[in-house]
Amino acid sequence: MNFVKENFSSIFEEKKSKFIAYLFPISKFDDVMKSLKEEHPKARHHVYAYRYLNEFDQIVENSSDDGEPKGTSGKPSLNVLSGHDLINTAVIIVRYFGGVKLGTGGLVRAYSDAVNKVIDTAILFKYEKILFKTIICEYSELSKIEYDLQQLDIQIKNKFFSQHVLLELESTKEKFQKLNEILPRHIKIK
Repeated sequence: MNFVKENFSSIFEEKKSKFIAYLFPISKFDDVMKSLKEEHPKARHHVYAYRYLNEFDQIVENSSDDGEPKGTSGKPSLNVLSGHDLINTAVIIVRYFGGVKLGTGGLVRAYSDAVNKVIDTAILFKYEKILFKTIICEYSELSKIEYDLQQLDIQIKNKFFSQHVLLELESTKEKFQKLNEILPRHIKIK
């Protein structure tokens, strides 16, 4: 699965109609939609599609034709996102009507092409589920453990010092498994 970390846009034209596609992280959806409606008040349609992972690791999808004939714009845009295995990502396509009707097949192709074009310009990142774990160690072990964490690219989010040292960590399941293989046996990842 892939996702984007920033906003991307591109313009696709078909028979005098202009399709401006905006690809961005799902967390910005409401702000981007509001901004685009203000920026493009004369546009006929603001079609959207998005996919994201919910708290149960299920993919949630939604799309809107925004006045285009049913199934000719939102669903094809969603299919392109799905085909590129994008998650936590949204696309909004602003359409300016050029005076020539495209027909249902023409609309499906135009919206799909607009979304494919913006994805081609985007920088995609591979999705990895982030887990949060803790470990407790002795002060004397801290520097060695910090070195191992750095080598495995495991982030230390917090350190708490009391009788022992408690480290709050953030990383992927695979990296935690590698850490578990090199830690002393008495230190457990929780």
